[in-house]
Amino acid sequence: AMGLATPTAIMVGTGRGAENGILIKSGESLETLHRVRTIIFDKTGTLTRGKPAVTDIVVGSGFKLEQILSWAAAVEKGSEHPLGRAIVAEAKRRGLSLSEPKFFKASRGLGVNATVDGHRVLAGKPGWFLEMGVDLSFLEQKISSLQNQGKTVVVVAAEDQIAGLIAVADRVKPESKEAIESLHKQKIKVVMLTGDNSRTAQAIASEVGIDDVVAEVRPEDKSARVKELQESGKKVGMVGDGINDAPALAQADVGMAIGTGTDVAIEAGDVILASGSLKGVPRAVELSRATMRTIRQNLFWAFFYNVVLIPVAAGVLFPFEFLPSYLRQLHPILAAFAMAMSSITVVSNSLRLYRARID
Repeated sequence: AMGLATPTAIMVGTGRGAENGILIKSGESLETLHRVRTIIFDKTGTLTRGKPAVTDIVVGSGFKLEQILSWAAAVEKGSEHPLGRAIVAEAKRRGLSLSEPKFFKASRGLGVNATVDGHRVLAGKPGWFLEMGVDLSFLEQKISSLQNQGKTVVVVAAEDQIAGLIAVADRVKPESKEAIESLHKQKIKVVMLTGDNSRTAQAIASEVGIDDVVAEVRPEDKSARVKELQESGKKVGMVGDGINDAPALAQADVGMAIGTGTDVAIEAGDVILASGSLKGVPRAVELSRATMRTIRQNLFWAFFYNVVLIPVAAGVLFPFEFLPSYLRQLHPILAAFAMAMSSITVVSNSLRLYRARID
Protein backbone atom coordinates (compact mmCIF):
# COMPACT_ATOMS: atom_id res chain seq x y z
CA ALA A 1 0.00 0.00 0.00
CA MET A 2 2.85 2.41 0.77
CA GLY A 3 4.41 1.62 -2.60
CA LEU A 4 1.10 2.37 -4.35
CA ALA A 5 0.21 5.53 -2.39
CA THR A 6 2.04 8.08 -4.56
CA PRO A 7 2.21 6.56 -8.06
CA THR A 8 -1.50 5.69 -8.22
CA ALA A 9 -2.49 9.25 -7.25
CA ILE A 10 -0.01 10.76 -9.74
CA MET A 11 -1.25 8.45 -12.51
CA VAL A 12 -4.92 9.30 -11.89
CA GLY A 13 -4.10 13.02 -11.49
CA THR A 14 -2.25 13.24 -14.82
CA GLY A 15 -5.05 11.27 -16.48
CA ARG A 16 -7.67 13.62 -15.08
CA GLY A 17 -5.60 16.56 -16.30
CA ALA A 18 -5.40 15.13 -19.82
CA GLU A 19 -9.21 14.80 -19.87
CA ASN A 20 -9.40 18.54 -19.19
CA GLY A 21 -6.79 19.58 -21.74
CA ILE A 22 -3.97 19.87 -19.19
CA LEU A 23 -0.97 17.79 -20.27
CA ILE A 24 1.47 17.27 -17.40
CA LYS A 25 4.90 16.01 -18.44
CA SER A 26 6.04 14.60 -15.10
CA GLY A 27 4.88 13.70 -11.62
CA GLU A 28 7.42 16.17 -10.23
CA SER A 29 5.69 19.06 -12.05
CA LEU A 30 2.32 17.99 -10.69
CA GLU A 31 3.76 17.81 -7.18
CA THR A 32 5.56 21.18 -7.37
CA LEU A 33 2.56 23.06 -8.74
CA HIS A 34 0.64 22.86 -5.45
CA ARG A 35 3.42 24.86 -3.75
CA VAL A 36 3.44 27.67 -6.30
CA ARG A 37 2.32 30.97 -4.75
CA THR A 38 3.23 33.36 -7.59
CA ILE A 39 2.32 32.90 -11.24
CA ILE A 40 3.77 35.13 -13.97
CA PHE A 41 1.88 35.71 -17.21
CA ASP A 42 3.33 36.93 -20.47
CA LYS A 43 1.06 39.55 -22.07
CA THR A 44 1.02 39.24 -25.85
CA GLY A 45 -0.56 35.98 -26.99
CA THR A 46 -1.10 34.78 -23.43
CA LEU A 47 -3.35 37.29 -21.66
CA THR A 48 -4.24 38.86 -25.01
CA ARG A 49 -5.36 37.21 -28.24
CA GLY A 50 -1.96 37.66 -29.88
CA LYS A 51 -3.65 39.17 -32.95
CA PRO A 52 -3.05 42.91 -32.63
CA ALA A 53 -4.48 45.37 -35.14
CA VAL A 54 -3.68 48.97 -36.08
CA THR A 55 -6.14 51.36 -34.42
CA ASP A 56 -4.65 54.84 -34.89
CA ILE A 57 -2.15 56.55 -37.19
CA VAL A 58 -0.84 59.99 -36.21
CA VAL A 59 0.72 61.84 -39.14
CA GLY A 60 3.66 64.16 -38.55
CA SER A 61 4.12 67.51 -40.22
CA GLY A 62 5.16 67.20 -43.88
CA PHE A 63 4.26 63.51 -44.20
CA LYS A 64 1.28 61.55 -45.52
CA LEU A 65 -0.56 58.69 -43.82
CA GLU A 66 0.03 56.20 -46.66
CA GLN A 67 3.71 57.13 -46.73
CA ILE A 68 4.17 56.49 -42.99
CA LEU A 69 2.29 53.19 -43.08
CA SER A 70 4.07 51.88 -46.18
CA TRP A 71 7.50 52.75 -44.74
CA ALA A 72 6.72 51.12 -41.41
CA ALA A 73 5.26 48.03 -43.10
CA ALA A 74 8.27 47.70 -45.41
CA VAL A 75 10.65 47.81 -42.45
CA GLU A 76 8.51 45.35 -40.45
CA LYS A 77 8.35 42.84 -43.32
CA GLY A 78 11.44 41.18 -41.91
CA SER A 79 10.12 41.11 -38.33
CA GLU A 80 8.40 38.16 -36.64
CA HIS A 81 6.89 40.30 -33.88
CA PRO A 82 3.06 40.35 -33.69
CA LEU A 83 3.04 44.16 -33.75
CA GLY A 84 5.12 44.17 -36.91
CA ARG A 85 2.78 41.67 -38.55
CA ALA A 86 -0.19 43.87 -37.59
CA ILE A 87 1.35 46.89 -39.34
CA VAL A 88 2.09 44.84 -42.47
CA ALA A 89 -1.46 43.47 -42.46
CA GLU A 90 -2.92 46.99 -42.22
CA ALA A 91 -0.81 48.19 -45.17
CA LYS A 92 -1.96 45.25 -47.27
CA ARG A 93 -5.58 45.86 -46.25
CA ARG A 94 -5.28 49.41 -47.59
CA GLY A 95 -3.77 48.10 -50.83
CA LEU A 96 -0.37 49.76 -50.36
CA SER A 97 2.61 48.40 -52.29
CA LEU A 98 5.57 47.58 -50.06
CA SER A 99 9.16 48.07 -51.12
CA GLU A 100 11.85 45.57 -50.25
CA PRO A 101 13.87 46.82 -47.28
CA LYS A 102 17.67 46.85 -47.44
CA PHE A 103 20.20 46.64 -44.62
CA PHE A 104 17.53 45.42 -42.21
CA LYS A 105 18.56 45.41 -38.56
CA ALA A 106 16.54 44.55 -35.46
CA SER A 107 17.33 45.92 -32.02
CA ARG A 108 15.80 43.13 -29.99
CA GLY A 109 12.84 44.24 -27.92
CA LEU A 110 13.20 47.87 -29.03
CA GLY A 111 12.61 48.28 -32.76
CA VAL A 112 13.83 47.77 -36.30
CA ASN A 113 15.46 49.87 -38.98
CA ALA A 114 16.22 49.48 -42.66
CA THR A 115 16.68 51.45 -45.85
CA VAL A 116 13.42 51.83 -47.80
CA ASP A 117 13.40 53.60 -51.18
CA GLY A 118 16.65 55.32 -50.28
CA HIS A 119 15.42 56.52 -46.89
CA ARG A 120 16.72 55.26 -43.55
CA VAL A 121 13.52 54.29 -41.75
CA LEU A 122 13.22 53.38 -38.07
CA ALA A 123 10.16 51.92 -36.31
CA GLY A 124 10.07 51.07 -32.64
CA LYS A 125 9.25 51.97 -29.06
CA PRO A 126 9.26 55.62 -27.95
CA GLY A 127 11.86 54.71 -25.32
CA TRP A 128 14.22 53.50 -28.05
CA PHE A 129 14.16 56.91 -29.73
CA LEU A 130 14.69 58.66 -26.41
CA GLU A 131 17.77 56.48 -25.82
CA MET A 132 19.09 57.72 -29.17
CA GLY A 133 18.53 61.33 -28.11
CA VAL A 134 15.54 61.97 -30.41
CA ASP A 135 13.14 64.67 -29.11
CA LEU A 136 9.59 63.34 -28.72
CA SER A 137 8.30 66.05 -26.37
CA PHE A 138 5.90 67.45 -29.00
CA LEU A 139 4.22 64.01 -29.22
CA GLU A 140 4.39 63.12 -25.54
CA GLN A 141 0.76 63.97 -24.79
CA LYS A 142 -0.53 61.95 -27.74
CA ILE A 143 1.70 58.97 -26.89
CA SER A 144 0.52 59.02 -23.25
CA SER A 145 -3.12 59.22 -24.33
CA LEU A 146 -2.81 56.19 -26.61
CA GLN A 147 -0.87 54.17 -24.04
CA ASN A 148 -3.42 54.90 -21.32
CA GLN A 149 -6.00 53.28 -23.60
CA GLY A 150 -3.99 50.05 -23.52
CA LYS A 151 -2.52 50.60 -26.99
CA THR A 152 1.09 50.02 -27.99
CA VAL A 153 2.68 52.98 -29.78
CA VAL A 154 5.20 52.52 -32.58
CA VAL A 155 7.17 55.62 -33.55
CA VAL A 156 8.14 55.89 -37.22
CA ALA A 157 11.07 58.07 -38.27
CA ALA A 158 12.69 58.75 -41.63
CA GLU A 159 16.16 60.25 -41.93
CA ASP A 160 16.18 61.11 -38.20
CA GLN A 161 12.91 63.05 -38.54
CA ILE A 162 9.76 61.82 -36.74
CA ALA A 163 7.24 60.90 -39.42
CA GLY A 164 4.38 59.81 -37.18
CA LEU A 165 2.92 57.31 -34.75
CA ILE A 166 1.14 54.01 -35.29
CA ALA A 167 -0.98 52.67 -32.42
CA VAL A 168 -1.63 48.94 -32.22
CA ALA A 169 -4.06 47.24 -29.83
CA ASP A 170 -4.38 43.59 -28.90
CA ARG A 171 -7.67 42.58 -27.31
CA VAL A 172 -7.65 40.70 -24.01
CA LYS A 173 -8.81 37.09 -24.15
CA PRO A 174 -12.34 36.81 -22.76
CA GLU A 175 -11.32 34.18 -20.18
CA SER A 176 -8.27 36.09 -18.83
CA LYS A 177 -10.13 37.99 -16.09
CA GLU A 178 -12.01 34.89 -14.91
CA ALA A 179 -8.81 32.83 -14.77
CA ILE A 180 -7.02 35.49 -12.70
CA GLU A 181 -9.98 35.80 -10.31
CA SER A 182 -9.83 32.02 -9.80
CA LEU A 183 -6.10 32.23 -9.00
CA HIS A 184 -6.77 34.98 -6.46
CA LYS A 185 -9.33 32.71 -4.76
CA GLN A 186 -6.55 30.12 -4.55
CA LYS A 187 -4.42 32.80 -2.79
CA ILE A 188 -1.94 33.03 -5.66
CA LYS A 189 -0.28 36.31 -6.60
CA VAL A 190 -0.45 37.13 -10.31
CA VAL A 191 2.29 39.09 -12.09
CA MET A 192 2.37 40.26 -15.71
CA LEU A 193 5.73 40.30 -17.49
CA THR A 194 5.90 42.21 -20.75
CA GLY A 195 8.23 44.08 -23.05
CA ASP A 196 5.52 46.70 -23.59
CA ASN A 197 5.62 50.15 -21.98
CA SER A 198 4.37 50.50 -18.42
CA ARG A 199 1.28 52.63 -19.26
CA THR A 200 -0.06 50.09 -21.75
CA ALA A 201 0.83 47.23 -19.40
CA GLN A 202 -0.95 48.91 -16.46
CA ALA A 203 -4.06 49.47 -18.59
CA ILE A 204 -4.21 45.76 -19.47
CA ALA A 205 -3.44 44.76 -15.87
CA SER A 206 -6.27 46.94 -14.53
CA GLU A 207 -8.68 45.40 -17.01
CA VAL A 208 -8.04 41.82 -15.88
CA GLY A 209 -7.17 42.41 -12.20
CA ILE A 210 -3.45 41.60 -12.14
CA ASP A 211 -1.58 42.30 -8.88
CA ASP A 212 1.81 43.42 -10.15
CA VAL A 213 3.31 44.49 -13.49
CA VAL A 214 6.89 44.23 -14.71
CA ALA A 215 7.04 46.20 -17.96
CA GLU A 216 9.62 47.11 -20.60
CA VAL A 217 11.47 43.82 -20.13
CA ARG A 218 13.64 42.70 -23.02
CA PRO A 219 13.13 39.09 -24.20
CA GLU A 220 16.54 37.98 -22.96
CA ASP A 221 15.82 39.40 -19.49
CA LYS A 222 12.56 37.54 -18.82
CA SER A 223 14.23 34.50 -17.28
CA ALA A 224 16.31 36.79 -15.04
CA ARG A 225 13.13 38.38 -13.68
CA VAL A 226 11.72 34.93 -12.90
CA LYS A 227 14.96 34.06 -11.11
CA GLU A 228 14.72 37.24 -9.01
CA LEU A 229 11.35 36.13 -7.67
CA GLN A 230 12.68 32.63 -6.99
CA GLU A 231 15.61 34.05 -5.04
CA SER A 232 13.13 35.70 -2.67
CA GLY A 233 12.11 32.18 -1.62
CA LYS A 234 8.97 31.83 -3.71
CA LYS A 235 7.88 28.93 -5.86
CA VAL A 236 7.16 30.55 -9.21
CA GLY A 237 5.03 29.44 -12.14
CA MET A 238 5.32 30.98 -15.60
CA VAL A 239 2.67 31.03 -18.34
CA GLY A 240 3.75 31.89 -21.88
CA ASP A 241 3.35 31.04 -25.55
CA GLY A 242 6.18 32.56 -27.57
CA ILE A 243 9.77 31.80 -28.50
CA ASN A 244 11.01 34.58 -26.22
CA ASP A 245 9.08 33.03 -23.30
CA ALA A 246 10.93 29.70 -23.55
CA PRO A 247 13.90 30.62 -21.28
CA ALA A 248 11.52 31.95 -18.61
CA LEU A 249 9.35 28.81 -18.86
CA ALA A 250 12.45 26.68 -18.35
CA GLN A 251 13.67 28.84 -15.43
CA ALA A 252 10.35 28.75 -13.53
CA ASP A 253 9.63 26.03 -10.98
CA VAL A 254 6.68 25.09 -13.20
CA GLY A 255 6.44 26.37 -16.76
CA MET A 256 2.97 26.33 -18.31
CA ALA A 257 2.91 26.68 -22.09
CA ILE A 258 -0.14 27.64 -24.12
CA GLY A 259 -0.84 24.74 -26.49
CA THR A 260 -1.64 27.11 -29.36
CA GLY A 261 1.78 28.78 -29.00
CA THR A 262 5.16 28.03 -30.52
CA ASP A 263 6.80 24.59 -30.52
CA VAL A 264 9.79 25.97 -28.60
CA ALA A 265 7.55 27.20 -25.75
CA ILE A 266 5.68 23.88 -25.65
CA GLU A 267 8.96 21.98 -25.47
CA ALA A 268 10.22 24.20 -22.62
CA GLY A 269 7.01 23.93 -20.56
CA ASP A 270 6.34 21.39 -17.81
CA VAL A 271 2.57 21.69 -18.25
CA ILE A 272 0.86 22.17 -21.62
CA LEU A 273 -2.55 23.85 -21.76
CA ALA A 274 -3.67 22.03 -24.89
CA SER A 275 -6.90 24.00 -25.39
CA GLY A 276 -5.11 27.34 -25.23
CA SER A 277 -7.56 28.56 -22.57
CA LEU A 278 -6.16 30.33 -19.52
CA LYS A 279 -8.83 28.65 -17.40
CA GLY A 280 -6.48 25.68 -17.50
CA VAL A 281 -4.03 27.49 -15.18
CA PRO A 282 -6.24 27.55 -12.03
CA ARG A 283 -7.54 24.09 -12.96
CA ALA A 284 -3.97 22.76 -13.06
CA VAL A 285 -3.26 24.29 -9.64
CA GLU A 286 -6.43 22.80 -8.15
CA LEU A 287 -5.67 19.41 -9.71
CA SER A 288 -2.19 19.47 -8.17
CA ARG A 289 -3.61 20.34 -4.75
CA ALA A 290 -6.26 17.60 -5.01
CA THR A 291 -3.59 15.08 -6.02
CA MET A 292 -1.36 15.98 -3.09
CA ARG A 293 -4.31 15.68 -0.67
CA THR A 294 -4.98 12.22 -2.06
CA ILE A 295 -1.32 11.20 -1.67
CA ARG A 296 -1.38 12.28 1.99
CA GLN A 297 -4.60 10.34 2.57
CA ASN A 298 -3.11 7.28 0.87
CA LEU A 299 0.01 7.42 3.00
CA PHE A 300 -2.07 7.80 6.15
CA TRP A 301 -4.14 4.70 5.39
CA ALA A 302 -1.06 2.73 4.31
CA PHE A 303 0.75 3.52 7.57
CA PHE A 304 -2.44 2.96 9.59
CA TYR A 305 -2.81 -0.57 8.21
CA ASN A 306 0.82 -1.38 8.89
CA VAL A 307 0.90 0.14 12.38
CA VAL A 308 -2.25 -1.75 13.41
CA LEU A 309 -1.82 -5.10 11.67
CA ILE A 310 1.90 -5.80 11.88
CA PRO A 311 1.67 -6.19 15.70
CA VAL A 312 -1.38 -8.43 15.18
CA ALA A 313 0.62 -10.57 12.74
CA ALA A 314 3.42 -10.72 15.35
CA GLY A 315 1.01 -12.23 17.87
CA VAL A 316 0.12 -9.27 20.10
CA LEU A 317 -3.43 -10.69 20.48
CA PHE A 318 -2.25 -14.19 21.37
CA PRO A 319 -2.60 -13.79 25.20
CA PHE A 320 -6.25 -12.73 24.90
CA GLU A 321 -7.88 -16.12 25.30
CA PHE A 322 -11.42 -14.78 24.96
CA LEU A 323 -10.73 -14.00 21.26
CA PRO A 324 -11.28 -16.69 18.61
CA SER A 325 -8.12 -18.61 17.72
CA TYR A 326 -8.17 -17.41 14.09
CA LEU A 327 -7.76 -13.82 15.38
CA ARG A 328 -5.26 -14.62 18.12
CA GLN A 329 -2.95 -16.39 15.69
CA LEU A 330 -4.12 -14.36 12.63
CA HIS A 331 -5.16 -17.01 10.17
CA PRO A 332 -3.24 -16.68 6.86
CA ILE A 333 -6.50 -16.18 4.95
CA LEU A 334 -7.34 -13.17 7.12
CA ALA A 335 -3.79 -11.86 6.75
CA ALA A 336 -4.04 -12.11 2.96
CA PHE A 337 -7.46 -10.40 3.02
CA ALA A 338 -6.13 -7.53 5.17
CA MET A 339 -3.11 -7.10 2.91
CA ALA A 340 -5.32 -6.93 -0.18
CA MET A 341 -7.71 -4.49 1.50
CA SER A 342 -4.89 -2.03 2.22
CA SER A 343 -3.99 -1.91 -1.49
CA ILE A 344 -7.65 -1.70 -2.52
CA THR A 345 -8.18 1.21 -0.13
CA VAL A 346 -5.26 3.17 -1.59
CA VAL A 347 -6.22 2.52 -5.21
CA SER A 348 -9.90 3.31 -4.57
CA ASN A 349 -8.98 6.56 -2.84
CA SER A 350 -6.78 7.55 -5.80
CA LEU A 351 -9.61 6.84 -8.25
CA ARG A 352 -11.74 9.37 -6.37
CA LEU A 353 -9.64 12.03 -8.13
CA TYR A 354 -11.70 11.38 -11.26
CA ARG A 355 -14.65 12.85 -9.36
CA ALA A 356 -12.71 15.78 -7.86
CA ARG A 357 -13.92 19.22 -8.86
CA ILE A 358 -11.23 21.23 -10.65
CA ASP A 359 -13.41 23.83 -12.39
